[in-house]
Amino acid sequence: MKPQYSMVIQWSEEDSLYLVHLPEFPSQQFVTHGETYEEAAKRGQEVIEMLVEDYQASGKPLPQPQRVVEAA
Repeated sequence: MKPQYSMVIQWSEEDSLYLVHLPEFPSQQFVTHGETYEEAAKRGQEVIEMLVEDYQASGKPLPQPQRVVEAA
């Protein structure tokens, strides 16, 4: 099973684009973007896949995916 990583997509008035941030991979604030929400999400998923491949190829441990904890 593939790790499920978080993706935060925010509209940027300044750039007129949706910007994508990957919280578990904090090396950059925003890693990709898109003109539509769907395009940004697709590009974000592609970046996640590339990062996972890079980490695995270099022997680096993958970051732990963030989990939502629901109150009981």
